[in-house]
Amino acid sequence: MKKISFGPILCILLAIGLSFTTPLNLKSAEIKDAESATHGTQAAAYSIIDTYTFAGYKVIQFELPVLSTYSYMLVSDGDALVVDPCRDIFIYLETAEKKNVTIKGVYLSHSHADFIAGHTEMVQAVNCPIYQSKKSSASYKIKPLADGTTIKIGKATLKFIDTPGHTPDGMCALAYGEDNANTPDLMFTGDVLFVGSVGRPDLMEGTTSAARLAASMFESWNNKISKFPDHVKIFPAHGAGSLCGAHLSDEPFSTIGKEKTSNPYLKYDKKNEFIAALLEGLPEAPQYFKHNAGINKAGPALVDWDAPLPAEISANKNLMNVENNYLVDIRDAKNYAAGHIPNAVNIGLRGRFETWVGIMVPWSSNLVLCGNKTELKEALYRLHRVGYSAGILTLQSWERADLSLSRSPSISPHALYDLMQKGESPIIVDVRLPAEWMALKIGMVLNLPLNHLSDLSSQLDLSEPVVTVCNSAYRSSMAVGVLERNGFKSARSLEGGSQAWIDAGLPVFEAAKTISAATTASKRYIKLPERISASELKRLLMDLPGTFDLIDIRPPEYFTDYNIAGSINVDVAELIANPTYLVGSAPLIILDRDGSLAMAVGGILSQKTKRPIKVLYKGLEAYWSETEGATGYKPGVIQPTTPFSQTPTTIAPAAPSTPAKPQPPKTPKKSAGC
Repeated sequence: MKKISFGPILCILLAIGLSFTTPLNLKSAEIKDAESATHGTQAAAYSIIDTYTFAGYKVIQFELPVLSTYSYMLVSDGDALVVDPCRDIFIYLETAEKKNVTIKGVYLSHSHADFIAGHTEMVQAVNCPIYQSKKSSASYKIKPLADGTTIKIGKATLKFIDTPGHTPDGMCALAYGEDNANTPDLMFTGDVLFVGSVGRPDLMEGTTSAARLAASMFESWNNKISKFPDHVKIFPAHGAGSLCGAHLSDEPFSTIGKEKTSNPYLKYDKKNEFIAALLEGLPEAPQYFKHNAGINKAGPALVDWDAPLPAEISANKNLMNVENNYLVDIRDAKNYAAGHIPNAVNIGLRGRFETWVGIMVPWSSNLVLCGNKTELKEALYRLHRVGYSAGILTLQSWERADLSLSRSPSISPHALYDLMQKGESPIIVDVRLPAEWMALKIGMVLNLPLNHLSDLSSQLDLSEPVVTVCNSAYRSSMAVGVLERNGFKSARSLEGGSQAWIDAGLPVFEAAKTISAATTASKRYIKLPERISASELKRLLMDLPGTFDLIDIRPPEYFTDYNIAGSINVDVAELIANPTYLVGSAPLIILDRDGSLAMAVGGILSQKTKRPIKVLYKGLEAYWSETEGATGYKPGVIQPTTPFSQTPTTIAPAAPSTPAKPQPPKTPKKSAGC
């Protein structure tokens, strides 16, 4: 197998004396992701993680792995409070019966978006009140909570504090035992604070800006949550795998003290830096989130959980029409590959079925599920958790109607490797997220993330064979159906995914290094500048002014002719030599005419500092053509929506060369310096 070429980046690294020749030992079963962690049948069922005992009360922690949710029951002196329940509430009712306690209320920490909550179901079942922030704009009856409101559950006292950030109506609940009314034992943090992370602030669909909510999160932590003693335990509403935040830990609880020292987001003591860190690199929110949030605020309709399986829809060719229907085959990947209804997408029941339906199937689609009757009954039950309904059809009914099946046999790792060695390989498409793809590849493969594959596949030839790859084959099997819906004639999945490839001892690439399961040397970490696109920079300028420093390294005369307001002009030699540019935690963004020299300089600075170094990809030429020239702006100083200071926020060189100052708008030609 040939090594991957990294072109200009490799040239920069060689210029500064670095190389990628050190191999790495990669053991089998080392690929872990949210999909492979939730493939077992038990992942779709609730479990009790633990019961925590405090003076006068206990807390039972529940987990639902397929949605990465934690919910709770606080029990004291025969009474109970249920915290952040999911829609199918039977685990809480059964637990209350076993513990011989009465559910006195249900508490929602905020308006959830990633699942349908069980508050209306709980009211129907036990006729209890719903405790929720007065800011929630709920359409159903609640016991409104304000900052400082307290309630009693048996011998325990709960005090609620207003902690916006993830949502405007976020609240945390402090629990106090009978022997200490002044110091809490624990805090239910909802989605404001997770173990190792914080809640994302970008789910409000334009009603409140992400930057404003991130600022509220900063205040909630610094002015409220962090003021409580370090020993106070925190119990969040989500764990690892949740899309309500990034990089969540799989630990079920933590303490305020531990989060102070280990949570990467809480190390930022300046608001603007915290906002920038929180908004950077968030995973894309599934399209169903906004619909679930609306349902939760309106009050979810009650579900007839004992309803019999509905009648099957008629098996006919019209079901294959992708404009009118979205067929989802819920069987495992092996059975799907052996034969499925044409244009059906394989979203396996043994996985994050609820979330992937919410990601892949547009909310308004006519959804039809295909599987056996046992599988279909489970699928319909689980779809209630995310607000979807669907028609059903068995494969036997399709075949009895004398309708044809599509087949997409998977390819084994060794068979694909042999084709690659002979130069006869089909196009290989890695459908994981870019960060996963960059971390480990099976060769020279194309990255088209699954959630955008339908659109991105237009880059490919419909008539050419394609092999899809992910970590465990769950997503790559799904990708086969997406490609088939788009008209591809020959698409199949890598059997067992990258994990099977590694287990077979075949070579892989990590970052820019060729590695194999047989090598034993240690890994080297090489720090490189991050590339930022013109559109990304434009968004930062408009939404997050003052959170980064913008350095233009072009000659002064070109800078004067055209520059971005807020940037400063610094000579290349000055930027490399002056250590004051290395100080600070806010990102340093470097730009030039076409990005080439800026990338080289960024590579050098990245080796000298822990400060984030970024480079404008393709330089000001791309910025002009993508954000200014295309919109009718004339060259000169760009005037963004929000005024910027001409003085950077963190750079104060001891003795820098005198930069040319930005000039007011004029009507010059667009020179080659741009």
